[in-house]
Amino acid sequence: MRNGLETNSLTLGYGESVIIEDLDLHIPKGEITVFIGGNGCGKSTLLRSLARLLKPKAGSIILDGTSIQKMQTKEIAKQLAILPQGPEAPEGLTVLQLVKQGRYPYQNWLKQWSLEDERKVNEALEATQMTELAERQVDSLSGGQRQRAWIAMTLAQDTDTILLDEPTTYLDMTHQIEILDLLFELNEKENRTIVMVLHDLNLACRYAHHIIAVQDKKIYAEGKPEDVITCDLVRDVFKMECQVTSDPIFGTPLCIPYGRGRCIIKNVEEDKAKAQVG
Repeated sequence: MRNGLETNSLTLGYGESVIIEDLDLHIPKGEITVFIGGNGCGKSTLLRSLARLLKPKAGSIILDGTSIQKMQTKEIAKQLAILPQGPEAPEGLTVLQLVKQGRYPYQNWLKQWSLEDERKVNEALEATQMTELAERQVDSLSGGQRQRAWIAMTLAQDTDTILLDEPTTYLDMTHQIEILDLLFELNEKENRTIVMVLHDLNLACRYAHHIIAVQDKKIYAEGKPEDVITCDLVRDVFKMECQVTSDPIFGTPLCIPYGRGRCIIKNVEEDKAKAQVG
């Protein structure tokens, strides 16, 4: 059996509703995988199930050859960390206290807080630029700062696999790139397996080695961004007409959706036409 994270005939849902059905999936180890798809297609549900936050209706989830349903919670937490969408911290908790929670899997009655724990927490704070805000209460932070605090906690957990549900939520453009660059470096330098849900298709193409498009309870398509992202995919999965071209900087697919807005090129052409008539 291949090492890494995979599913066998996985079916997920809530109550009588089925969200994902009979899914066989393999997450490439040591790569960045991004789930894409329309709202409500099951991306977040699938991500939560991979972290054992949602019990399957049927099928199994395998982590390095072992069913996660048979693993102890702390053992899973040493191998796999998840940042869900919209997490909330207890009132009054400081950033430092939150980030320290990432070291919980390594604590027991024989092994208390160590220098290694301290080092991992400090590294996570520094990596997310939260060191100066360590003593601030989480609920006093801006949305972007709060998101970086949660990412710092996830990094402090120091796992080989990191799952993130919309990690750039609430972040401005600068901090979106900083966070995605940080995750990219963790993959490049430390061979971490990164699995994300992203709504920004162009950022997904820029950072992902492997894209998985989810639609109608199944995988619509998966593979390298340059092999997967097409006008047909965007039309079928997102119900949007677009042009797909090449990013002039990175060479990755660049999706340009049709819609209303100023058309500078059109205006220039109209001005030229008027000038010729005059």
